Amino acid sequence: MTTSSVPPSFKFPEPNEEECLKALQGLVKIKSYSKTDGEKEATEYMVKLMKEIGIESEIKKFDNGKRQNALGIWKGNGQGKSLLFNGHLDTNPVTEGWTVDPWGGIIKDDCIFGIGVSNMKAGCAAYFCAVKTLIESGWKPKGDVVLTHVVGELQGGPGTVALIEQGYCNVDYFVNCEPTDLKAITMHAESHIFRIELTGITRHMSKREDATDALLAASYLIPKLDELTFANAKNDDVKACNRCHVGVVKAGLGKEMADWRPPQVADFAIIRGAARFGPGQTSNDVENSLEICCIELQLKFPFIKYEIFHERSDSMPSFEVSKNSYIVKTLNKIYEKVRLGEKQPTGALSPQCFFGSDAGHLYKKLGLQGIVCGPGGKFNTMPDERVEIVDYMDCIKIFIRLIVEISG
Repeated sequence: MTTSSVPPSFKFPEPNEEECLKALQGLVKIKSYSKTDGEKEATEYMVKLMKEIGIESEIKKFDNGKRQNALGIWKGNGQGKSLLFNGHLDTNPVTEGWTVDPWGGIIKDDCIFGIGVSNMKAGCAAYFCAVKTLIESGWKPKGDVVLTHVVGELQGGPGTVALIEQGYCNVDYFVNCEPTDLKAITMHAESHIFRIELTGITRHMSKREDATDALLAASYLIPKLDELTFANAKNDDVKACNRCHVGVVKAGLGKEMADWRPPQVADFAIIRGAARFGPGQTSNDVENSLEICCIELQLKFPFIKYEIFHERSDSMPSFEVSKNSYIVKTLNKIYEKVRLGEKQPTGALSPQCFFGSDAGHLYKKLGLQGIVCGPGGKFNTMPDERVEIVDYMDCIKIFIRLIVEISG
């Protein structure tokens, strides 16, 4: 059982909802698409907010000065544990189907709306507002509290990697605030992007019995791929992180996949997909499973030929932390207090266990103990993206207590 270091008589300060929503609205109104000037505007906005509450904050450039992160450090007296919060300011592009202004920060139906509000500006604003609330209450930390507002998470995390390499992430514990609906995610997968090329034998449809139909072979293979799990899963949580998905399939005549002659049997097909594998598993485990599927395909289509390609190797590492670790148990206890006895969902939980996050870099490169937990999720990456205000405010309350517990 985790014993609290906070005196029973300590009264936790309450965040000001109006001010917390104002801070988040200001961030949502910035169009911070990846690799645009909006990223810079968003990081400068966060530095401005952090300076206004009196913590050390500055821009940290990377990628030869072309991109930048925002870093804030609330200094302790050196007598406590340090805690880092991590979140990204870059957002996905707006898609069709929005019924409200994606950059309006509109509040209605007990939610705040906007592109990136769930993924993950609400998380970024939540840990800023937790620090702001504590500073205004007069409370002071014993350990450093580090606020990292990064860019580039949507390209594999170069912003967080830059801060690690610059030496700003050497702490005792971390919280990555990706949208989890306030679940405590103790494990997530790594990604493996693959391509399978199938070569068959064409004939006119009048003689298709003599052909090897690459399109038909692809159609047979896809559901087999969707069912895949991978070898060397050390426990059920790792197995829960296994998933394979086909997102693209193309077929036609020749490698150009000509499509103007539909009476002819397709002799070339491309399948592109993504696999997710857990800690302790490797890309080799994925490729071995893909190979087995293709060998089995040849039993059904004896003259089909295949090639398997690993298309990307810049994905985020997998992440894990013990459910019995100090950070997890402390967060669970705080969640239960804030939500009046409700138990916090904890573990390698779907769908978040299939996501990538910068927690993987903090875990793999520095060996840090941390957790993935943040507001939003259920309305993530969809038109009219939004976060329920109660989740946002509860997250701030949870982070206030976590800071006091760990760094107090």
